[in-house]
Amino acid sequence: MKQFMDKDFLLQTETAQKLYFDYAATTPILDYHCHINPQEIYEDRKFENITQVWLGADHYKWRFLRSCGVEERFITGDASDKEKFLKWAEVIGKAIGNPLFHWSHLELQKYFGYNGVLNKNTAEEVWELCNKRLADPDMTARNIIKQSNVTLICTTDDPVDSLEWHKKIAEDSSFDVQVLPAWRPDKAMYIEKTTYTDYVAQLSAVSGISIATFADLCHALSDRMDFFASMGCSVSDHGLEYVMYAPASAEEIEAIFAKRLSGVAVTREEELKFKTAFMLFVGKEYTKRGWVMQLHYGVKRDNNTPMFDKLGPDTGFDCINNFAPSSQMADYLNALSKDGGLPKTIIYSLNPNDNQAIGTILGCFQDSSAVAKIQQGSAWWFNDHKVGMEDQMISLANLGNLSGFVGMLTDSRSFLSYTRHDYFRRILCNLIGNWVENGEFPADYEILEEIVRGICYQNAIKYFGFNL
Repeated sequence: MKQFMDKDFLLQTETAQKLYFDYAATTPILDYHCHINPQEIYEDRKFENITQVWLGADHYKWRFLRSCGVEERFITGDASDKEKFLKWAEVIGKAIGNPLFHWSHLELQKYFGYNGVLNKNTAEEVWELCNKRLADPDMTARNIIKQSNVTLICTTDDPVDSLEWHKKIAEDSSFDVQVLPAWRPDKAMYIEKTTYTDYVAQLSAVSGISIATFADLCHALSDRMDFFASMGCSVSDHGLEYVMYAPASAEEIEAIFAKRLSGVAVTREEELKFKTAFMLFVGKEYTKRGWVMQLHYGVKRDNNTPMFDKLGPDTGFDCINNFAPSSQMADYLNALSKDGGLPKTIIYSLNPNDNQAIGTILGCFQDSSAVAKIQQGSAWWFNDHKVGMEDQMISLANLGNLSGFVGMLTDSRSFLSYTRHDYFRRILCNLIGNWVENGEFPADYEILEEIVRGICYQNAIKYFGFNL
């Protein structure tokens, strides 16, 4: 029987261990998509206790706590930080088969030097140990990033954001990790939202462009893209309920936009036509600027209305949408391609049943302008566990170019989540190691090193055009 989460954790063969320890473990981390607050990086936030850095805003953990019957006051309510931690310790000790168990213990090992097991019996010990460690000067937000061997972070930012914290970080010579904005214009596209006209007014004020038409909206967005580019942005990101493709004439789009600005709700058909026009516009703009477009879809959000009304979005009440949009995705990419406006694109679906469909779409739009110009994104959200990661990489290898994959992202609000890269790298090296041990790929370590280091780090630098 193997020892619990020892140094060879998830590495089943000698080849996997060599790939991991010689190549993957020593390679830096490039976090091209996360939800970390740049203000906390600039201010070098110090955490008072483990609950603040571990359980705050982590809806992965919140969902598991709820599944164990824990009262909401110990999750998002008024219980003390210690009470919340003790509840977490009690349930995580029984989280067999859940990636949260592995992530939590990887974090305890790396940042707190704790190699035991967290459960109800060790909760007090771990609480004291972690809080004592957090009091050390090297456990601030910036120092945790540096300890994690991170060289670059892309946050997630709205077009109306001033990016003041990114500017301050860039001007601070004492911190050499790049923190760049990533463009997330969802609010400008969600024409069906009751708050849409308020948002348009805000965008108008920030851009200095009076927005009365769809053309004006595009002008304002283009202006803000220029500002984001001046701050080092080269990455966009879109959260789509599903991929839509409903072409309409310019006159139709202007009429739909005018209707919405007048305060009248749009129909579902009008919403889809508007969103299609919006996505076609931004896709072409990204191509002009050499930006990467990330498309996240396959989510049905905010399913528990009473809890949404109480807590708001991103609190653990989203699920996989079973809609399969492969034909719409192909049509959308094709429309951009016909006009020479198809940017480098990363496609993520929350539904793992879409893996093969995405893999076949990629091959329709590759060209010599970039290695793996159209990418399948890493196993996302409900899929970033061992089986999900393996399935995504096996599918990509079967149908496309795994060696050109840009690898793992953190997609987290926690400064301790960088161990997810370690988790991913162990799974990657074990997968490749098994192929080599099984005689399915030669033990050519020159090529294997290039593949492993590429997926872990180098591919992303080249793909996004980062200056590192």
